[in-house]
Amino acid sequence: MSRIIILIMAFWALAVPSLAQDFSGLARLRPEESRIAETSRGGLRLDLALSQGVPFRLFTLDEPRRLVLDFQEVDWTGLSTEALLVEDRVVSAQFGTYVPGWSRMVLELARPYSVAEAAMSVDAVTGGARLGVVLKPVDEATYAASAGAPYDPRWDLPVPEQLPALPERGPDAPVRVVLDPGHGGIDPGAEVEGVVEKELMLRFAREVQDLLLRTGGFEVVLTRDADVFVSLERRIALAHEAGADVFISLHADSLSEGLAHGATVHVLAEEASDIASAKLAERHDRDDLLAGVDLSDADDRVTDVLLDLARQETRPRTEALARALVDGMTQQGGPMNRRPLRGASFSVLKAADIPSVLVEIGFLSSPRDLKNLQDPEWRAAMAAGIRNGLVNWRKMDIENRALVRQ
Repeated sequence: MSRIIILIMAFWALAVPSLAQDFSGLARLRPEESRIAETSRGGLRLDLALSQGVPFRLFTLDEPRRLVLDFQEVDWTGLSTEALLVEDRVVSAQFGTYVPGWSRMVLELARPYSVAEAAMSVDAVTGGARLGVVLKPVDEATYAASAGAPYDPRWDLPVPEQLPALPERGPDAPVRVVLDPGHGGIDPGAEVEGVVEKELMLRFAREVQDLLLRTGGFEVVLTRDADVFVSLERRIALAHEAGADVFISLHADSLSEGLAHGATVHVLAEEASDIASAKLAERHDRDDLLAGVDLSDADDRVTDVLLDLARQETRPRTEALARALVDGMTQQGGPMNRRPLRGASFSVLKAADIPSVLVEIGFLSSPRDLKNLQDPEWRAAMAAGIRNGLVNWRKMDIENRALVRQ
């Protein structure tokens, strides 16, 4: 089945009138009745039990191999990642909100499979539903030929419209800052002792936004203002649509290998400045792949050259921004990492014409940082450090404007 899309729509309301009233409600997954297991022929069978039938679709993606299932919103409470793993078959699983009103489950497959069967049945008496998906082994070529994310306006974001050019802004115009709370929706980010990175960064982004607006001289846009998934590509597109002067991505990651403490500021580098930055960059890029956005082949050679030229002009301003933010947070007491200024190949920093940085305000894997990150007063001090850094950078940027080719 090429580029498989399975959609189950509201025919249940016609076939079973008594269920129509409940169909629009939030479906709940029943973890105790849901499982994934190997079949006798070397394939896999996924069974998901739901409190009611919902529209769904599924498709496969490559590099890495994934089975993606989208549902009209589902409550995943009680489902564990471990319940979906099958040794040497399903190596990772994620599930959560995709976009408002829709949920997504992503299973990373260790081997190539195709969808042999997919069907949802609804019990006419209880209203409960069961989704059964059977995967059969195939060769790499067959898998690659059938993989790909479909486009459907009922599920996906609309195709971007051509927007009119933004008006020129003078040197006295407010600084337009796009704050990017890391992760969201299906992608929780780091999780330590009940603290979830996606929730913490949204809270901190709102705190920084409030401080900047109260300070004056700033306009602030958030890439997300709710617990929803936003792809890395979309985050960059939002910054361009907003006409951003500055793009700041906010994170508080966790490293399982080695120790990392204190805040760091990352700028784009072709190669990460150290092993920790490389691991973080690899992790964030993989999150984008899990959502079905792979930019690895998006640019041809001519586009690469044009982007490099743009970055040559933006890079000095970006590096000055990073230094100003490090100084601002240091003066507020930090604590800062012993090497606070670093380079990494984060995809979210690849806007060629916007000074873009990624700020790790701390590491959830560090007990000291974990305590600080949960302290509102400490976060307020770090927000002030970011504000002060932006104010000082703006002054320097205006003074150096004549040195930057327009």
